[in-house]
Amino acid sequence: MTVIGYAFEEAFASLRRAGRSAAISIGTIAIAFATLGGFLLASVNVQRSLDRWLESAEVSVYLYDDLSDELRARLEQYLREQPAVAAVEYVSKARALERFRADFPELLDVASSLAENPFPAAFEVRLRTESAGGPAVDDLTTGLGGRDGVADVRYDRRWLARLVGIVTTARIAGAVVAAVLMLGAAFTVAAVVRLSLHARRDEVDIMQLVGAPFSYIRGPFIVEGLLLGGAGAAVALALIGLLYSATTRWLGPDLAGLAGAGPLQFLGVRESVVMILGGLGVGATAGTVASRSAK
Repeated sequence: MTVIGYAFEEAFASLRRAGRSAAISIGTIAIAFATLGGFLLASVNVQRSLDRWLESAEVSVYLYDDLSDELRARLEQYLREQPAVAAVEYVSKARALERFRADFPELLDVASSLAENPFPAAFEVRLRTESAGGPAVDDLTTGLGGRDGVADVRYDRRWLARLVGIVTTARIAGAVVAAVLMLGAAFTVAAVVRLSLHARRDEVDIMQLVGAPFSYIRGPFIVEGLLLGGAGAAVALALIGLLYSATTRWLGPDLAGLAGAGPLQFLGVRESVVMILGGLGVGATAGTVASRSAK
């Protein structure tokens, strides 16, 4: 029998003997990784919403009424040449009034009673996603403020910057919490492996006396930790799937409408693989540390 085969066989036998303590260890790891998975699930969907909002970020450039067609064309050409700009749309005074009537039908009487159209013509500038909230947009708005024919420039950068900051802070906080929980899970795995090592102390001593290689002595304990970690991560992934299914069934449309980014999205293959590999890695590391006492 190879070293790996022997290690897996002994590890499975040890887990069967451990029974409840192994189940508690798997449950503890599952809680830690469920927290990590929940954080990843929230992060994926928040990022989708954030991307959608950044894609819809616009700069409104309001124009003076007496702006000539030539100057307007030059201004539009200037906007289209800017690297932060994805698209430019000219909205005339008449079009702006039509939009107002369509968006606020309850105010049709007010709009009809006006002696003249009060809405200014404007350029609606859609920004590239990677530029929204960045210094390139600041340079653009600053440059537009001093150009002929521009009455005002509106770009609500503050809420975008705040939103990005909140998401970044939440990610850091979630990563810290997940790291603490995984550390606790690693200690739990190490405790279970040490108990297993203690229960097999006589067997380990005999193997050491007959000169068995370290790989045969310590290998089963490392694999035991690896199996505990992998099983805990798999259970966590299943729990998250069940919670996701229940949540989308009961609250999905409301949550999707609140986020404005379509249906909620489950973890992708990459996130799922990261969770499983993380569980295996944490378990194997804890098993390695715990098995060091088998000298």
